[in-house]
This record gives sequence, C-alpha cells and structure tokens, in this order.
Amino acid sequence: MTEDAGHAPRPSRAPTVVIESAGGRRLGLGDLWTQRELLYFLVWRDLKVRYRQTVFGVAWAVLQPVLLMVVFSITLGRIPAIETGGVPYPLFVFAGLVPWTLFSQGLSGGSNSLVASEAIITKVYFPRLLLPVAAVCTFLPDLLIGLGLLGLLVLWFGTGIGISALAVAPLALLALVLTAAVATFLGAVNVRYRDVKHMVPFIVQLWFFASPIVYSSEIIPAQWRWLYDLNPMVGVVEGFRWAVTGGAAPVQAIAESVAVTAAVAVLALVYFGRAERSFADVI
Repeated sequence: MTEDAGHAPRPSRAPTVVIESAGGRRLGLGDLWTQRELLYFLVWRDLKVRYRQTVFGVAWAVLQPVLLMVVFSITLGRIPAIETGGVPYPLFVFAGLVPWTLFSQGLSGGSNSLVASEAIITKVYFPRLLLPVAAVCTFLPDLLIGLGLLGLLVLWFGTGIGISALAVAPLALLALVLTAAVATFLGAVNVRYRDVKHMVPFIVQLWFFASPIVYSSEIIPAQWRWLYDLNPMVGVVEGFRWAVTGGAAPVQAIAESVAVTAAVAVLALVYFGRAERSFADVI
C-alpha cells in the first residue's frame, strides 16, 4: 500500500510502561528478602557515610554507652532508693543502655532515611521499605560491640552468666523489629510533615525516662505495672537485664512487649504501604 502524496507516514507510538508499587494492598515484607542484595548495599553505604571523616570511627559505638554508664553511676548510682536487686549499678545501667542505644540511634536514623534519599526516590522505583530498615540495620555492629562489652562487665563484676543468656538473641531481634517498626512509621510521616525530624529527639528523650534504664521497674506500683509494661521498651530492657544477670524472668513485660511490637509493626507497614504511592510527589 502506498502513502498519499504529500502526507508523511506517522511513526508508530511505543507503548507506555508505568512502574509502580503495589500500594497499600500488601505489607511488602517479601520485598525485604527478594531485594536482600540491595538491602546489603544500602546498609554498607550508610556505614561508610556514617564513619567517613571521623576521628574515633567505630570507637563511638563504645564511647557513648560507656560514658553514659559512668555518668549515671556517679550521679544516680549513689542514691540508696534505686533498687537493683543486688546487681552492681554500672552493670545494671549498661544492660539497659545496650538495647536502648540501638533503639534511639535507629529511630533517629530511620525516621529521616526517606527524606535523606529524595534523589533516589524521585528517579527510580524500588521497595522504599528498604530505606528505614537499612538505616536501622546500620546500627547492628554497635549492638554487637555493646553485647561484647556487656559480657566483659559481667565477668568483671563476677556475677556469672547463666542459661538465661540464651535469651539475648531473641530479645535483640525484638528490639530490632520494634526499632524498625517505629522508624518506618515516623519515616513515612516525615515525608509529608517535615517537623517530625524536630520531634524525634524529644520523643526519644521522653521514651528514655519512661523506660527502666537508670531505675528499676519495681518502683512502679503493682496495680499499674500492666499499663507501664505497655511501653515495649520495658520488656526489652528488663529482658536484657534478666538475661545477663539472672533472677526472675519478666514474663509479663516481655509478653506485652511482643504484643505491642507486633501491633506497631502491622500499623507501620499498613500506613507505609498506603503512603508510599505519593512519596515521589510530596517528598
């Protein structure tokens, strides 16, 4: 067939392909496994950026909890009213600071991870859930170093390590899931409302004093303990302390921590899945 005179042939239009996420119809947990190689590179990138041009490098993972332990031991450790159950106060405090350091640092880094990755989010699609999770996982080396120091403190004070130490691994996993869940939720909210990054330090500070790190949860009246234990960090901190020092297991606190963490994780994933569709537009 010949073309009409004076009319050039119209070029065929290529089909338009739109790449988008699944939105809020699924939680997207499978993406963490299928994209595990990307998660690894994101964690490695954050680690290199974190310690680039630093004087002390990874020594910061040691200095921060150790210095806090020294300060609290000097100031609060001399107060007779603080009951530690016979555990030396430096060991008592450091056992709480180990999971708390992961939570506080992971919350600060993960809540700002999406906004900090604006250049990537607006150019290519990938599971955005990887960003807050990678930001939290960046602090896992600090957790491992803290656990090593905690073991040395146990040997130093001669309290001994019992069979309860096997609970450290699942309690560390609980702390990691809780941190990632809260960071994911705040990170998604921070995309739309940028004042979240100014609220996070205040939230972390309040959460610190609401958790039994420098004091024992025994000071809470028995009738209010169930309400106090709804703070998921109570079960994590008391669980770590029990795992390395022995004594009675805080079963109720750990059980409530697991339940609240699961609820927060589902809420964070559902909200993140719905908000993810507009990240590139409002970030």
